Amino acid sequence: MTELHSRRDARGFTLMEMLVVLGILAMLMALVVPRILGTQAKADIQATKIQIKSLMECLKHYKLDMKEFPTTDQGLKALIEKPADLSDEKAARWDGPYTESKELPKDPWGHEYQYEYPPTHGSASDSATSDTSSTGDTTKANANDYPDIWSFGPDGEDGTDDDIKSWTEVKDKDQAAGQDSGSSQSSGSDRSSSSAGR
Repeated sequence: MTELHSRRDARGFTLMEMLVVLGILAMLMALVVPRILGTQAKADIQATKIQIKSLMECLKHYKLDMKEFPTTDQGLKALIEKPADLSDEKAARWDGPYTESKELPKDPWGHEYQYEYPPTHGSASDSATSDTSSTGDTTKANANDYPDIWSFGPDGEDGTDDDIKSWTEVKDKDQAAGQDSGSSQSSGSDRSSSSAGR
C-alpha cells in the first residue's frame, strides 16, 4: 500500500491537472490584464492633461517677458530656444528657457505636442467673439486668448475623438458656469412667480 502511494507521488501532475491549472491561470489573466491596461490608459491620459497644463504655465511666463505668446510658426520651441525671427528689442527680453528641461516633452505615446497661436479652437477664442460682439473691442478680446495645445492621443492621429486638448476643460467649465447661472436664474424666476401667486 505504501509502495503504491510512493509511486503516485513520484509521478507528479497528470496532464488533466496541468490543463485545469492552466485554465484557472488563463481566467485570472483575462480578468486582471484588462483592468491593468485600462488603468495604464487612464494614467497616460491624465499625465497628458497635466503636461498640457504645465506647458500652458510655461507659456504664461514667456508672455510675461515677451508681452505675447509665440506664434504658430515659432511653436513651443520658443520656450527652450530664442526664436530667430525676433526683433532686437524682443530678443533682449527673452529670458528662457522657460521649461525645466532643455528638451520639449513628448506625450506618453511618443508624439510631439501640437501648438497653435492665435487659437482657432479654444474657448478663449470663443469668448473673444462674444466680447467683440458685445463691445466691439477686439483688443480686449485678444488679451484673453490662450494658445491651443493638444496631443493626438493614443491613436496618434489628429482630429479624432481621443485627442487631448487644452481647450476642452475650459469649455466644460464655461458650460458648467452657464448652466449654474441658468439654474439660478430659473430658480429666481420660479421664486418670483411663486411669490406673485401669493
